[in-house]
Amino acid sequence: MKCALAIVCLGLCVALATAAPTNDATIVSQTADVRPDGYSLQLETSDGTKRQEEAILNNIGTEDEAISVKGSFSYVGDDGVVYEVNFVADQNGYQPEGAHIPKV
Repeated sequence: MKCALAIVCLGLCVALATAAPTNDATIVSQTADVRPDGYSLQLETSDGTKRQEEAILNNIGTEDEAISVKGSFSYVGDDGVVYEVNFVADQNGYQPEGAHIPKV
């Protein structure tokens, strides 16, 4: 499972890098702490994009072992508005919340 956790974290880093717009934004600050039972990361780029998240491994060593992630990100849209999203990703799926996201 430790390997899977490292793969998930690596995948997130790759997703962040590939999802970045092509406006030559640079990383202003970045931290990551990968542990056997979870990880945390923070990222800020020169275009105003910010991301932070914390993950924990639940039910370690059981068949129900699963990772839960809580976090948020914000970015400046093409319209100049700063959009913020808070999210949880766990056994119930990805659950984003934001003022611009319709409530179901």
